[in-house]
Amino acid sequence: MILPIRAYGDPVLRQKGAEIDKDYKNLDQLIKNMFDTMHDANGIGLAAPQIGLAIRLFVIDLTPFADDEDYEDIGKELSKCKKVFINAKITQRKGDEQKFNEGCLSIPGIREDVERPETIEIEYFDENWNHHKEEFSDIRARVIQHEYDHIEGILFTDYLSPFKKRLVQNKLRNISKGKVKTDYQMKFPL
Repeated sequence: MILPIRAYGDPVLRQKGAEIDKDYKNLDQLIKNMFDTMHDANGIGLAAPQIGLAIRLFVIDLTPFADDEDYEDIGKELSKCKKVFINAKITQRKGDEQKFNEGCLSIPGIREDVERPETIEIEYFDENWNHHKEEFSDIRARVIQHEYDHIEGILFTDYLSPFKKRLVQNKLRNISKGKVKTDYQMKFPL
């Protein structure tokens, strides 16, 4: 089932997600719905707060980049990079800060450069409750950090300079008021 994506200004996007356990109601269906919602919106990552749930769950699917010339050297890894992260915790960030143009399904029409460390170590459970401790670099680390921020109540716009924030202020206000068009279903703050 495709779910509406919460828009900028919705308070749930600023909440720190709560951990969940194996008995979380309809978790398998929720994960399927999150992938369906993300794919419907042509996204590569989606966190539970973006569909109104303040829990520590996010999904990513980087398989569309597997054949991209920009990622030719890691295409094989990206072809297998459809993952579920439950109760994730980034344990280390390392390497140089890399600048990359980011966007967000909850903030349509705004893209800005954000600096993030090039490599992370993260612990998480997958959809089968297998524990993982892995290191990710490149586009994988970028997307994971972006989605991880969502479960911490942080948005990519929080990283912008005061000048850049002023430049996008009117667009953000319009998004929160529902004055934006998207090809996917959104839910706007009241």
